[in-house]
Amino acid sequence: MAAFHFEAIDARGRHHRGVQEGDHPRQVRARLREQGLTPLDVTPVAEAAERRGRRRAGRVGVRALALMTRQIATLLRAGVPLAEALQAVAAQTPKRAPRAILLALHAQVSEGQPLAGAMHRFAGTFPADYVATVAAGEQTGHLDAVLERLAEHTENRDRLRRSVTAALIYPALLSVVSVGIVVAMLVFVVPEVVQVFTGLGRPLPWLTRALITLSAFLRDWGLALLTIGALGLVALLRALRRAGFRRRFEQMLLRLPLLGSMLAGNDIAHFTRTFGLLVSSGVPVVEALRIAAAVLLRLPLREAALAAAERVREGSTVFASLQRTGRIPPMTLHLIASGEGSGRLGEMLERAAQQLEQDQEAWITAAVRVLEPMLILLMGGIVLVIVLAILLPIFDLNQLMA
Repeated sequence: MAAFHFEAIDARGRHHRGVQEGDHPRQVRARLREQGLTPLDVTPVAEAAERRGRRRAGRVGVRALALMTRQIATLLRAGVPLAEALQAVAAQTPKRAPRAILLALHAQVSEGQPLAGAMHRFAGTFPADYVATVAAGEQTGHLDAVLERLAEHTENRDRLRRSVTAALIYPALLSVVSVGIVVAMLVFVVPEVVQVFTGLGRPLPWLTRALITLSAFLRDWGLALLTIGALGLVALLRALRRAGFRRRFEQMLLRLPLLGSMLAGNDIAHFTRTFGLLVSSGVPVVEALRIAAAVLLRLPLREAALAAAERVREGSTVFASLQRTGRIPPMTLHLIASGEGSGRLGEMLERAAQQLEQDQEAWITAAVRVLEPMLILLMGGIVLVIVLAILLPIFDLNQLMA
């Protein structure tokens, strides 16, 4: 006997919602009519829960995913059956989005579906590497341990993302405010101050003339420049949908001295930790490489990882295959070679990922510490030039009057 979620109205037009058991939706509809209700919708609980979960899946964040993963793992380790664990975690989850997804998973697992199969229907919430790891845990019978490692992996990924975002917020705000102040001075302040000297009939210093020209250009063509910039950004985003252009554009980004190192470092750290998690969970190496390649955001890096997976499938070692990509740091390659030789590849990959994340955080912190004073000095230099351009005619006027 299955469970069905129903919606119905009574004779007074009031809505009623609930769950009833039955062998078929017609049986539930007949029972509702016997109770004086007019059925509007009768849907299997699993289907209704999945529909609600899909509608809200995009709102689940990384931190919420890590939290509910760890809670499920804790209950499983305590001996609670999977379906009951999902229901218990859903009951104590305050946010609607993760609660709806957990209820959908509970309904599908209660009907006999594997957890990985139920998660696969929510691709917007559970990434491919997450689902593959859960499937490996179910197959090996160590789902609780696998979910704990998944929670740690998700938390580490969120911590790295938040540390990078926090480090870049101040320089980004400083840059935006600085540009806004300079543009406001050039468009609104400089013309009002400098027009006093233009009526004197005397030649102005070259710096003042240049400032007046720049101010007039921004006032006359500022909106046009903004429009061209917006159209250029839209055109760039559309062009990035083509694989060929995206590949060339991202290759150019990866060659940049500072930005390229940061983008590649984040991607490789995430790839290494995902690869290590999958291998430790029992996923075959070739499949683990292919799944881990999907987490790489830069197309050149993803293609290099997929090519490495193909070489491993043909019989090459993981160390040699990744070394040929030219993208993996030497220390990471050394740990991979050590893990392959000792049969502890998953452990060495996780250790390499931890080292890469620490190096990345240290590098970003150092770069931001250098960038902040450089931005302040640049802002001060621009303001100094504007002030000098305004003061030079005053100095000339004072000399004339003396």
